[in-house]
Amino acid sequence: MASPDAAGDLRTADRSRTGPAPDAARQGAGRNRPRIMKQMIGYYVHHHGDGHRQRALAIASAAPRGMFTLIGTGLAGRTDDIACLDLPDDRLPMSDGFDGHDAALHRPDALHYAPYHHEGVRSRIARLAGWIARERPSLIVVDVSVEIAMLARLAATPTVYVRLGGLRDDHAHLEAFRGAKALLAPFHQDLDDQQTAAWVRARTRFCPGLTAAGHDLPDENRDTVLVVNGLGGADGNGDDLAAAARATPALNWRVIGPVSPPGSVPDNLALLGWVENAQAEIAAAGVVIGAAGDGLVNAVIATQRPFICLPQSRPFGEQASKARRLAALEAAIVVDEWPHASEWPALIAMARALKPDALRRLHDPDGARHAAEFLVTTAQEGMTRAPD
Repeated sequence: MASPDAAGDLRTADRSRTGPAPDAARQGAGRNRPRIMKQMIGYYVHHHGDGHRQRALAIASAAPRGMFTLIGTGLAGRTDDIACLDLPDDRLPMSDGFDGHDAALHRPDALHYAPYHHEGVRSRIARLAGWIARERPSLIVVDVSVEIAMLARLAATPTVYVRLGGLRDDHAHLEAFRGAKALLAPFHQDLDDQQTAAWVRARTRFCPGLTAAGHDLPDENRDTVLVVNGLGGADGNGDDLAAAARATPALNWRVIGPVSPPGSVPDNLALLGWVENAQAEIAAAGVVIGAAGDGLVNAVIATQRPFICLPQSRPFGEQASKARRLAALEAAIVVDEWPHASEWPALIAMARALKPDALRRLHDPDGARHAAEFLVTTAQEGMTRAPD
């Protein structure tokens, strides 16, 4: 008489004559069926300045909870309650900042930054590739890096590339644009560089209003002039600021961000350094003075504050291009360099005379939500789904 184990073997063998066992069939189907991607979006955040992180936070906060993971260097503890993947630093050793140059004598045209023998770069690429393989995101937003966009595409992950201002018609950018499912521009279409190729513009979703501006902002104080120095630019000159304040004694000057120490500080000048809520300072100002970075420009547009714009040098003419468009739309007073103290009274009067409607039409109060909805919809397109 056969043992129970033998009987079990016989029963399995009998079933195999008419078809595979149910468990085996399921296992075989599993080998042939694509694994299901998660409905989750990675958002790569460049570490230069703070505008990329602020933009990512605004969008991710407007999406369903748990939808986004922020990816980048130095993000740990700086993403509120949004998940993050902190990456090793890719800057060159002994570098005071990041200028985008890798000191390479030879580099493919499709890359901007690809230094040799850099342990940070090796580690960050390995960590990001491992995260993609493990988490299987449905989309990665790239804000910004042509190298990260290429890595994501090679790892079978669709991208949406954040297209900043300026004329980005170099080979590396154009290839990143071609490789993306779509492009996202964090500004109104009327601020786009007029020489941008038609096919690039056609692939772009323009998303103004990507700011964390709240609804409970202070009222405007007409006699306050606010100077904003951001993370990505040069420090303000304390002596120049003091001279400007002395030339306008009826106005109160407030300065946020880094500033060199002035020889003496007039009573109507307050150097605040970094503040927790720059948006509230901007909303309360009678006039705002600063560069043409996305963060400040979006905040000025959202609060419709009179704006004196001093564009700074940036790759691809980003700030110069945006300043030209602001001037053409009569949305800001643009000056190329810090004015002489005697020029400030007239410049402030000119800024006050600007019509708020010129800024209002460039804003979308629900911009972050609209951008999040666009990204979620894009992520859902072409996803592998489980059978009904």
